[in-house]
Amino acid sequence: MNVEEIERLRGELAAFVAEVFASVPRRDQRAKGDCYLRGLMLDGRRKSIQPMAERLPDGDMQALQQFVNQSPWEHAAVLRAVARKTVPIVGPQVWVIDDVSFPKDGKMSVAVARQWCGALGKQANCQVAVSLHAASDTASVPISWRLFLPREWAGDAGRRAKAGVPERVEHREKWRLALDLIDEAIDWGLVPQVIVADAGYGQNTAFRHGLAERGLDFVVAVRSDESAHPHDAVPARPAWSGTGRKPAVRYRAPASSLKDLAAETGRKAYRQATWRKGAKGPMRSRFRVQSVRPAGVAARTQARAQAGGAALWDGVLPAVTLLSEWPVGAWAPTEYWLTSLGEQVPLRRLVGLAKMRWRIEHDYREMKHGLGLDHFEGRTWRGWYHHVTLVTAAHAFLTLRRLDPKALAPA
Repeated sequence: MNVEEIERLRGELAAFVAEVFASVPRRDQRAKGDCYLRGLMLDGRRKSIQPMAERLPDGDMQALQQFVNQSPWEHAAVLRAVARKTVPIVGPQVWVIDDVSFPKDGKMSVAVARQWCGALGKQANCQVAVSLHAASDTASVPISWRLFLPREWAGDAGRRAKAGVPERVEHREKWRLALDLIDEAIDWGLVPQVIVADAGYGQNTAFRHGLAERGLDFVVAVRSDESAHPHDAVPARPAWSGTGRKPAVRYRAPASSLKDLAAETGRKAYRQATWRKGAKGPMRSRFRVQSVRPAGVAARTQARAQAGGAALWDGVLPAVTLLSEWPVGAWAPTEYWLTSLGEQVPLRRLVGLAKMRWRIEHDYREMKHGLGLDHFEGRTWRGWYHHVTLVTAAHAFLTLRRLDPKALAPA
């Protein structure tokens, strides 16, 4: 948007800010929030504080620096207000868990470390954040965020102090941060939806178990080498001589890979499904739904724990549904998802849920390229959370305008 377009929205934006920043006690702080949101939405190559302040008629770099990096307003309260206002209007069919990376130089920016950087496609110096989004076929919005604190930061008192990392914050695996985000959103009063995630989360047995414990349905991607038994496989106890420890119940045949289980009957088991209309027409492929029993050490450990211990466990691994995709022209299935939804769910709905993760890439692209999500130049924990909260609010404001049939599109 240019300055004239932003000015035409001043009244509408002021009402939005008054509502979602109601938890911020001081009027001058709310005014800075309004100014920062306009800076994020205004055309410009960089959305860091100095260039935004220079572009805005009322921009004050020092005041914005203080508001973002030092002012003690509570970001979670603002995110809660944004989510409560926006999510019901989006009408989500899924909640999507994902993570995003921010390449960084040096080692003093909060939570920066050499780790996998999706933005660069390699190991690199970066920050990583886990995010939760509400998504439908036509719209999506971020709900909340967690900055991943690498292990080397957990015990580094010097860096923690300089970056202002709260004492209560420790290293926590990304899948646990994802569950924390889901719990937080439910505590805010949002209605949970089917959880969708890529293989970085779906591959984790403990993450899937955590969703099941919360009574949440899921459709999560997994790798083809994940091991499982067919649904009809039955464990048995080997013959016991009567001396020594009684052998454990186990499956007679070793587990197979999902790739082998999905391809065992060939293409004939796959049915065509269309999940949405793309820019080049209907998006369709061929899919198969079958029941399997995920195997491996983690799966057995979880099953024993659920049963109350090894002595009480009958050796049967829990069953889930496997959705696999075998596109026309491919030599074998190419994509795999595990889901708590049973085979009775219509194939088109199951595929639509699995494929809805694409909306999140749209969110990241818009927030990075249009709203400066990765342009923050501060180094502190508070500053980082304030910046992503303000970007989330700007994204929500624009999303609400797109969904409002009475809103005039920018010239």
